[in-house]
Amino acid sequence: MDLNRENMKKIRSLIIFTAIVCLAVMKIDVVMKGIFFTFGILKPFIYGAVLAFVLNIPMSAIENHLLKGMKSPKMQKVKRPASIFLAFLSVIFVIVLVIVTVIPQLIKTMVELGNEIPLFFVEAQAWLEQLFASQPEFVALLEEFNFESINWDSMLKGIVNFMKNGLGSVVTSTVIVASTIIGGVVNLFVSLIFAFYVLAQKERLGNQAKRIIRAYFSARVYERTLEIVSIADKNFTNFITGQCMEAVILGSMFVVAMAVFRFPYALLVGVLIAFTALIPIVGAFIGCFVGTFLIMVDDPVKALWFLLLFIVLQQIEGNLIYPHVVGNSVGLPSIWVLAAVAVGGSLMGVSGMLIFIPIVSTIYSLLREDVNMKNSRKPEKLEKNQKMKNLKK
Repeated sequence: MDLNRENMKKIRSLIIFTAIVCLAVMKIDVVMKGIFFTFGILKPFIYGAVLAFVLNIPMSAIENHLLKGMKSPKMQKVKRPASIFLAFLSVIFVIVLVIVTVIPQLIKTMVELGNEIPLFFVEAQAWLEQLFASQPEFVALLEEFNFESINWDSMLKGIVNFMKNGLGSVVTSTVIVASTIIGGVVNLFVSLIFAFYVLAQKERLGNQAKRIIRAYFSARVYERTLEIVSIADKNFTNFITGQCMEAVILGSMFVVAMAVFRFPYALLVGVLIAFTALIPIVGAFIGCFVGTFLIMVDDPVKALWFLLLFIVLQQIEGNLIYPHVVGNSVGLPSIWVLAAVAVGGSLMGVSGMLIFIPIVSTIYSLLREDVNMKNSRKPEKLEKNQKMKNLKK
């Protein structure tokens, strides 16, 4: 290799990069603390960017279809704020719909359960009395137990000390919870403001990012970066759209099936499962747990039949609907959708399930493109090598 200026620059960059990686590995604890500290500072802005990306989907649909007739200069100034407002309103409407549908029924069920608890204790007392009457040897065994040997004063002091320490812990926990709530409200407010700004200025911010990349990197890197960002944006947008479509399909399946088989709370459970199904693969199980609890209070036998219905519909959704709806929306084969959910869930939990499918889809698209390009060049190389061999002969 010629040690010209270009190659020396590459070698120097490689040495610096290797040194930085080695130093980061040696001081991994400091690096992780720095990452968490930086994330804590940037957290509201990261959440705001994610919220802006999600809201950009309904906002663009509203802007391009619902408000496409607003073409005058004055109306153009109102078009973007109106689209943002309607996008926020649509998301809030869905959340309020779920809360209004689910929460009152949960409260009603908890009240019914609370009313049944005294009856349970009465039945339990009657059962114990019947047990003692029919099992005299059990009563004799209890009488042989020496209750007088128990140091009741020491036990009482222990209970008092526990209550004192518990009271201090309650006060400390209350302060921590209050500070967490206040911090969460502040972060939410900052995230909403940042999301609104990003949505209002998305074209301008995109142009600024392009100018920065073009100024500091080569034309090849610039074009490749734009290509990767375009593929990632398409995959993430299609994934969110497909996930919402899949949740609506699954919720509708439960509403129809539960109505046909005359299960109680059909609409409630269907809406709840549709909302929790936004979490890939495993989200519907959360709705299943709540639905089983509600039905069990009304009729335990129907709760068992509901579990059987859930298993059947979940198998249909997990093996047929989800891989095809979400997999087709991101251009990813079904097996890779399931693999992405499994790996993402094991590494990062629920958030990993949400982001790994579009990430894997982006990598899959780039790899497929590169493989196709390399394979298309191979026949030319083989033909060229064959000609060279023929000339040598």
